[in-house]
Amino acid sequence: MKIEQKEIRLAPRPRGFHLVTREVAAQLGELPRRGLLHLFAKHTSCGLCLNENADPDVRTDLGTIFDSLVPDGHRAYTHTMEGPDDMPSHAKSALTGVSLTVPIAGGRLCLGTWQGIYLCEYRDHGEPRTLVATIIGEEAAHE
Repeated sequence: MKIEQKEIRLAPRPRGFHLVTREVAAQLGELPRRGLLHLFAKHTSCGLCLNENADPDVRTDLGTIFDSLVPDGHRAYTHTMEGPDDMPSHAKSALTGVSLTVPIAGGRLCLGTWQGIYLCEYRDHGEPRTLVATIIGEEAAHE
């Protein structure tokens, strides 16, 4: 059993649900034959989730749903020092969570046909995001 941990840097993105599967996979390097990938976002104003990887309308609709559930600038919010999108971003992050786990099989991420890894950016102007990737599994596929 081998455990490896590395940080993955994602470029800044605007508010929205962004498919980052390829960007994450490119920074992981070689994966074990079998195991688990755990991703953790080191931020409180974004999230991670798995969802539809083909139709971009899904990402647009998710943004619409989240923005209607937790609107910017609601008068009841007291945490407002960092702008009208800050408190809503924390609430949305609590809804999606900041981590996910993906199985590894055959040296590849074991995602369903229509599944992709999303960075859920809840700020209008997101900053670069750092993910901690923990890979737990057998020795590398070539060994």
